[in-house]
Amino acid sequence: MTLESVPYADGDAALTGLLARPTGSPRAAVLVFPTIMNQVGVVLEKAQALAEAGYPAFVADFYGKNPADFEQSRELAGEIRPDPETFRRRIRQSLRALATLPEAEGLPLLAIGFCLGGYAALELAREGAPLAAVASFHGLLGTDLPAEPGKVTARILVCHGDADPMVPRSQVTAFWEEMDAAGADWHFHSYSGVKHGFTNPGASPNPAVDYNASADRQSWAAMLELFDEVLG
Repeated sequence: MTLESVPYADGDAALTGLLARPTGSPRAAVLVFPTIMNQVGVVLEKAQALAEAGYPAFVADFYGKNPADFEQSRELAGEIRPDPETFRRRIRQSLRALATLPEAEGLPLLAIGFCLGGYAALELAREGAPLAAVASFHGLLGTDLPAEPGKVTARILVCHGDADPMVPRSQVTAFWEEMDAAGADWHFHSYSGVKHGFTNPGASPNPAVDYNASADRQSWAAMLELFDEVLG
């Protein structure tokens, strides 16, 4: 399956989304936020899997280019993430780009994300973006702009590795409390002994990151089941 390039922009930043088209009549369109490494590796396979399940899938572009290595990805993320308003504006443009595609016309919108992308999906939910559901896979859970009561309208699924050193339990419990205070409808799946990046079998060696086939399968199945429940 070939992913099609779709140009869009955030102000002066030229961005390029990647669209995976499904066969048949879709029930919803999915915005896919990648990891800090942007549009490479397993996230493209996940978009293709969504298309095979019947969803148009649009892979967002964080930076306008793919970093050469992890160090460059941290530099690029550092240009958009420290200011939460700057980051939210960037991810809003991704949602707008998907929503204006002919393939998404009249369809409910969903969002998923991995690592930094999981954080992005949750940030959209926090600000009340018009999404039916969001799913975060080993995403970062902290925020500088907590959800306000009544603001979150999307159903939320968080799939988290309990041994993820990037997301300590204090951040987990703070997220639960934030979502409860906001009145959100949320599910939280935690996998014991599982580290960060558990969906990526090609992750570079890192003591904080490790693929886990069981958590990968179970989290993906949980996402698909949530989508079925939300969409009817």
